[in-house]
Amino acid sequence: MPEIHIERSHELGMQKARKVAAQWAERVEQAHGVRCTHTQGRGEDVIVISRAGVHGTARVTGKRFELDMKLGFLFGLFSQRISEGVARELDGLLGAASAPPAKPVRAKAAAVKKPRASSAKR
Repeated sequence: MPEIHIERSHELGMQKARKVAAQWAERVEQAHGVRCTHTQGRGEDVIVISRAGVHGTARVTGKRFELDMKLGFLFGLFSQRISEGVARELDGLLGAASAPPAKPVRAKAAAVKKPRASSAKR
């Protein structure tokens, strides 16, 4: 039975990590048709992933995200693609959550040019 194991360290803290995990679970449900059951704990959240031919758990802490999945025969044929897609999705969410907040852009007022008075007499 093919297995997928993905680990990522982060510095988000539990509150942000929990939000990232919820977003990740929602996206995985939509993209792969799995069912994710998210259980929140004090120091660790657990997401149980299930579907015919796919079973696994994701463990989320304030410093780590760890995913273990077992794939049935048919899904096992695509284990590399599934692993890369799931990791890419997670990396994107962790990167977005880790990025510093965008600074507001201040628009400079455009200088209004006044027409020059013509010094030449006509």
